[in-house]
Amino acid sequence: MDGTWGSVEADWRVVILLILSWYVLLRIWEKNGTLDRWDASRVFGVVLMVRSNRGLKTLEKVAKPRRFWRIYGEVALWVCLFSMFFVAIGMLLAFVSSVLNPPTTAPPTASELVAIPGLNPMIPLGWGAMAFVVALVIHEFGHGLLARAHGMRIRAFGLLQLGPLPLGAFAEPQYQELHKAPRKERMRMFAAGPATNLFAAFVCLMLLGGLAGSLTSSSSNPHVQGIVKDSGADQAGLQPWDTLLRIDGVEIDGIEGFQTLMTGYAANDTIRVDIVHENGDEETIDILLTDKYQYYIDLGWSEDILRLQNIEEGDAFVGVVGVSSGTKGIDRLAGPLGPRFDGGLGTRILYTPFHILNMMIVPFELQGVSMYPMEEAMLSPANGLIGDALGLSGLLFLVNFFFWLMWVNILLGFTNLIPMVPFDGGHLFKDWLRGSLNRIQRIGKKTKLWKLHPMWVDHISNKASNMSSLALLMMLLFVLLVPYF
Repeated sequence: MDGTWGSVEADWRVVILLILSWYVLLRIWEKNGTLDRWDASRVFGVVLMVRSNRGLKTLEKVAKPRRFWRIYGEVALWVCLFSMFFVAIGMLLAFVSSVLNPPTTAPPTASELVAIPGLNPMIPLGWGAMAFVVALVIHEFGHGLLARAHGMRIRAFGLLQLGPLPLGAFAEPQYQELHKAPRKERMRMFAAGPATNLFAAFVCLMLLGGLAGSLTSSSSNPHVQGIVKDSGADQAGLQPWDTLLRIDGVEIDGIEGFQTLMTGYAANDTIRVDIVHENGDEETIDILLTDKYQYYIDLGWSEDILRLQNIEEGDAFVGVVGVSSGTKGIDRLAGPLGPRFDGGLGTRILYTPFHILNMMIVPFELQGVSMYPMEEAMLSPANGLIGDALGLSGLLFLVNFFFWLMWVNILLGFTNLIPMVPFDGGHLFKDWLRGSLNRIQRIGKKTKLWKLHPMWVDHISNKASNMSSLALLMMLLFVLLVPYF
C-alpha cells in the first residue's frame, strides 16, 4: 500500500510541477502582450484558448446544402439521445458496483487517470496526439456545420491547450444567436459534435476492414498465443508466439490443418512437433498429449456443455490456448467488417456496435499498442493495387492511424454525451428536460387540469440540470477515487 501511494504521489508532483511551470509561462505571455498578438486568452487559469478564422470559409461551402445538414442534425440528435441514456445508465451501474463491491486491485497511477497522449502510458504520444487533433477538429466542425445550417454565425475556430497537449477544440458561435435559437435547433447543434465523432469512428472501422483485406499472413503455419501451465506443451518447452510447422513430419496448413491433424491422435499419445521460436530459431520437441475432456471438467465445465462442444473422453489435448493464424492481429481490429470474419450480413450488423465498444479496451490489454509486435511481424501485403502501392510499412501506418483515430473518436463521442454540464450531453439533457416540461405545460393548459408558469419551466429545468450534473460528478469522482481507499 505504501509503495502504491508513494508512486501516485510522485506522479502527481511531476504533473503539478509541469502545470505550475505552464501557468507561469502563460502569465508572462499575458503581461507582455503575446497572447493578444495570437488572438488567444487564458481560461481556467492554465488553459490556453487559441482562436483562428481558418476553416470558416470551408465551413460556409460545406454547410450550403442546409436541408441535408438539418436532416443530418435530426439523425445525430436521436443517436445522441439514445447513446446518452446508455452512458448515464453505465455510470449509474459503475457507481452501484463500486459501492457494493469495492475494487480490490491496485489503483491506477495519476498518469493513468488522464487521457493525455504521452502522459497516459496506454496512449502513445505520436499516434494519440495526431488522433486527438483530428478528432477534435471533426467534433467542432460538426457543431459548426449545424450552427450554420440553422443560420447561427461562427465567430472562430480554435484549440484549448495545456502546454503542447491539445485538450479540446471549439467552434465559437455568436452566443446571443445560440441562446435565442429554437430549442430543437440548439439541440441538433449540440448533438452534431459527438454524433460526428461516432460516425467517424464507424468510417474508420470500415477503412480498417478494407486494409485487413490488403494484408495476409507471411506464413500458412499457425502460431500459439498461450500455454497451459504444467501441460504437455509446457513441459516440452513450447512458448507463446511459437509457430507450429509440422506434426510428425506432416506440414500444418492453417488452424483447420492443425485441428484436422489432431483428430488422428488421442490422450497419452506423444507427437513430435517442429516449431519456430519468436527469435527465429527452429526446434523439434516431443509433446505428451493429455485428456481434453478431463482438462475442461477440472475447469468446472459441465458434461452437457462438453457434449455440445463435441468434446469426448480421450480426446487429445496439446496444452495450448489460442492457435491462431498470422492475421489474428489485424482481424481483431477489423472485427465484423474484416474479410475473414465468420458470419453473414445480419451477424456483422448486430456485432458491429459491440465490437466498436470492445475496441476501447484494446490499448489497456495490449499495453498501449493496437497489435502485438509479433502480430505485425507475421503480416505481409496481399497481392493487389493497395498492397503493391503501400507495402507493409505503409499499410501498418494506416492501420495504426485509423485504429487510434477510431479509438479517440469513440472516447470523445461518449465522453461528451455524459449528461453533465459543460459536456454536450449536459446541454442536450437540459434542453430535452425543458422541452418535456413545456409539453406538460401545454397538456395542462389544454385539459385545464393544471397551470404552469413559463418561468417555472425554466427554473425547474435549470435546477434539475444543475443537480443532476452535480450528482453525476460525485458518482464519477467516487468511482475514480474509491480504489485509493
